[in-house]
Amino acid sequence: MLTPVMTHDWNLSPTQAVALQRELAASVREVKLARIPALVAGADCAFCSHGEEIIAGWVVWDVKRRKLVEEVVAVERTTFPYVPGLLSFRETPAMLAAAAKLSVKPDLLMFDGHGRAHPRRFGIACHVGVLLDLPSIGCAKSRLCGEHKEPASSRGACVSLVDGEEKIGRVLRTRERLKPVFVSVGHKITLDGAVDVVLRCCTTYRLPEPTRLAHVLVTREKANHAP
Repeated sequence: MLTPVMTHDWNLSPTQAVALQRELAASVREVKLARIPALVAGADCAFCSHGEEIIAGWVVWDVKRRKLVEEVVAVERTTFPYVPGLLSFRETPAMLAAAAKLSVKPDLLMFDGHGRAHPRRFGIACHVGVLLDLPSIGCAKSRLCGEHKEPASSRGACVSLVDGEEKIGRVLRTRERLKPVFVSVGHKITLDGAVDVVLRCCTTYRLPEPTRLAHVLVTREKANHAP
């Protein structure tokens, strides 16, 4: 069971949510991992067709043995509107509800979304990582902000994602000649460490297994909830 070490009011306006992001961004820590994580929990969400409920799923993946350890889901009512840059206020309550169902404690959290690579340096990987006080990584399929050059075509090639003069993430090629992913710090990890973990979690797919399997999980659950 994962329970938050920090809480805040979720009944916020978008303006209040933006202010809270800026405040909580100061809580993000970038520190080197003490060891390679053994268990990585990947998270993803899906919205039911009517848009009133959200399905959040976690998949715990054994990095060394390359196998699924546990998966859990939670279905919650959607209370926050869709606002670009504020996705975490829409998804995090359901993710926390699902995380409370885990029977094993992961060493690290991974999200199909952004961490520091966010206009206010506080994407969903930062938000959930700070609330649960666990190392976390954002590994997104597309760019939210910043600029970058194209990385080389080989696996492991990466370039910096920059916003102005600030390096906010890395654009990483996880499979030769396939589209890269966008990796950023969520909490309690360095950018080099985040890239290393993502590559360790990638097998034969472009996306790392924890978040890929989490996507499969919530997609399956969404089909089960179809009217």
